[in-house]
Parts: sequence; structure tokens; C-alpha cells
Amino acid sequence: MLVLVDYGMGNLRSVEKAFLKLGYRIKVSSSASEVENASAIVLPGVGAFPDCVKNLDRFGLITPLLNAIKQGKPFLGICLGYQVLFEESEEFGPCQGLGVFAGKVKRFSDHMPDPGSKNGAFLKVPHMGWNAVKVRKKHPALDSIDSGSFFYFVHSYYVAPADQSLVATVTDYGIDFASSIARDNVIATQFHPEKSQHKGLKLLDNFAKTAGANR
Repeated sequence: MLVLVDYGMGNLRSVEKAFLKLGYRIKVSSSASEVENASAIVLPGVGAFPDCVKNLDRFGLITPLLNAIKQGKPFLGICLGYQVLFEESEEFGPCQGLGVFAGKVKRFSDHMPDPGSKNGAFLKVPHMGWNAVKVRKKHPALDSIDSGSFFYFVHSYYVAPADQSLVATVTDYGIDFASSIARDNVIATQFHPEKSQHKGLKLLDNFAKTAGANR
């Protein structure tokens, strides 16, 4: 059973629709027992980091999520569902995350020069819109996704992993930041594959196939 975790935040419907469009069966659930028994997990999220942690705790989902990752179940984190895997965020923080990986979630500077501006303007925060991802390492979820492919972003905070070997893709927005990480059963993206048209659907399809999801 492929489970899309509902903890009261995030773009559940668009993620669900993307998997359904690909022909996969997916269950939306906030049940700790269903997450515990899932064969694969998708953790989406849009909103504030502290609210995410608070809601996951309120629904009793933190332990099932950590157990699933430790047990090697395929896991996809999207946007806030990516950030929360790390130790700490600056957002209304410091705020403790799930600590699956070492590293911090930091805010983009408001003073990053816009290379496309002729009058010295700064890049806007949040980072919003289409941007290229440069592939740093192979992972099954990234099969057939070329370096330089464009994905859709909406975020003001970015992940700075302590271990650079985690980084699967990087994206340039004032700085080169880790736009996705991957290790073993875990793939997590700052961008929104469910909103990224063909390439995004390809990533979701790759993940679902790796997870052995039912059609």
C-alpha cells in the first residue's frame, strides 16, 4: 500500500491526482497504524516548519515515519516533507526536525543579487517558479531525468545537509542549494514533482515503480 500522509498540511490533492494520473493506487491517511503498515510512504507539505512538526506529533505520526525509514521502506518527501527530515530549521526557530539526516534548514538571504537585473535588484524571496536542477548522483527515482531539467519551486527556506554525499541535485538561486537528496530508500525534493509536468510525473512514476506500488 502506497500511503500519502495527511497531517493537516500540504497539497494532498495535487499529489494524489498525479499518482492517480499515472495509474497508481494511493491511500491518503492520517492514521499512525496505516502509515506503520504502509509498503511505501509519501510525505508532502506546504507551510511552516514548526507547524509541520507539531501536527506530525499531534497525529502520532513521528514514530511510524521514523520506523518506516529505518526499515528501508521507500520514502518520498516533498517540499516541507523534505525539510522536516533534517535536524533543525531557522523558521520561527530554531525548531527541531525529525533528525533523520544531519543538517539545517536556512532562509534565503534577501540580498542575493539578481544576475538578470541591470539595476542591481535582488532575487525575490520566496523562490517561486521554474528552475533547473543539476543532477549530482544517480538514484532510481531520477532515472531518465537529465541534468538541467526544469522543476517547479515555491519556498523561502532551503536545506543545507551536513553530509554532501546526500545531495542528489542542486539548483542555483543566488546560491547552489540542495534541491533534492537521496540515500538508499529515501528520496526527498525541495521542488514539487506533482506540479512539474512531464519530468515531475516521471520522478513520481520512478518512485512508485521502485516501491512496487499497485496499479
